[in-house]
Amino acid sequence: MGIVRKAEALSKAMELGLDLVEVSPNANPPVCRIINYGKYKYKQSKKAQKKHRVVQLKEIRVRPKIGEHDLMTKIKQARKFLARNDRVLVNMMFRGREKAHREVAEKVFEVFIKTLEDIAKVEPHSKSAGRSMGIILSPNRVR
Repeated sequence: MGIVRKAEALSKAMELGLDLVEVSPNANPPVCRIINYGKYKYKQSKKAQKKHRVVQLKEIRVRPKIGEHDLMTKIKQARKFLARNDRVLVNMMFRGREKAHREVAEKVFEVFIKTLEDIAKVEPHSKSAGRSMGIILSPNRVR
């Protein structure tokens, strides 16, 4: 419409049954739009909801005597979770005399860490409680 006086713009908005909204008050002259303000606010809230994503903690359970192929399958699953920006808890479950051989668990964790070091970092505190031991991997960057 170009540069229009305020009274003309208000009358035009009322005629159309819409609202006169000031878009840029600091411009010279100030920029206004004739829009349905309720619809505009609704679209803005929907757009804000789409951008919001909750980062989840996904758990992957492994055993100390896991086979190499099974371990690679678990690593592939962890890579998929990390690509979606989720954190991954790798939980090692011990049974019976396996608890005495924690070094086997640490070797499995090292394979996890070395394989996924390109997209993940290990959070500093690992949890160890009774029959389980775990590490948390988080994505390097947020996309």
